[in-house]
Amino acid sequence: MEFFTVSLINGTIYGLLLFMVSAGLTLIFGMMGVLNFAHTSFYMVGAYLAYSLQKVIGFWPAIIVAPIIVGFLGVIVERYFLRRVHKHGHAHELLLTFGLSFIIAEVIKLFFGNYPVNYQVPAALSFSAFRLFGTDYPFYRLMIGLISLLMFGMIYLLLSRTRIGIVVRSAIYRPAMAETLGHNVPLVFMGVFGVGAALAGLAGAIAGAFYTTNPNMALELGVLVFVVVVIGGLGSLEGAMLSSILIGLISSFAVGVDLSLADLLAYAGLGDWAQQVGGLLTLKVSSLAATIPFALMLVVLLVRPSGLMGEKE
Repeated sequence: MEFFTVSLINGTIYGLLLFMVSAGLTLIFGMMGVLNFAHTSFYMVGAYLAYSLQKVIGFWPAIIVAPIIVGFLGVIVERYFLRRVHKHGHAHELLLTFGLSFIIAEVIKLFFGNYPVNYQVPAALSFSAFRLFGTDYPFYRLMIGLISLLMFGMIYLLLSRTRIGIVVRSAIYRPAMAETLGHNVPLVFMGVFGVGAALAGLAGAIAGAFYTTNPNMALELGVLVFVVVVIGGLGSLEGAMLSSILIGLISSFAVGVDLSLADLLAYAGLGDWAQQVGGLLTLKVSSLAATIPFALMLVVLLVRPSGLMGEKE
């Protein structure tokens, strides 16, 4: 019971963190059709900016200011870089953002060094939310999950219930008509990219204080964020939330399962044979936890290429 409860809570919180990071990428692709390979670099920049700013202006102001700065950085990237290659197709966009991710990582190392920085949860927030099976569960981890849910609700309402959402959707599906009605479509796209970058910066500013803030944090989450977006369905905000929670739970439970196929075959009297064969039959589920999300992506793409909640072509 303890394993199930703790894994359920930890997996859900981890999944909500994945959504915080992937929400901006989902928004950018869904609105603009751009797969931003440097998205998790904005996440890293948000963490380092918050770390630097909180020494001067305090933790909460830094959490607000850092995403705004990252958002302006995203606006500059879209206006002066992505817009110039957008007409050449997705390959050029991927190459541009891929190179940008390396540049950002090297700049971070140049200013902060190639090692983790001491960005920690402030003392005022470093307390227990409740006691679970004799262990104090940190409030800050729950706060990450609550902020992620709030982010999901605000983005969903903004896109589906406001005039801004209507303008954005019209700029995507009917750009010529939107321009005829007086809307600046390039400006809309620039704003969407900036907001997506700001969301990644917010995720980094918040999560960086709890998890390790280091120059490799973008690389650690980069591929997994793309897995989240692909499984959920490219451009689907609801799909990103669903796949994030799913991957978080699967990863959390898999880490604690110390079983292999050989252990299961033992119930059929084939345990000794499986041990002799070795290989995949003797690998523990816990040792495969990091690869399970990728296997899940493969299965989803084979069964439903558009993703769990993506629109079919």
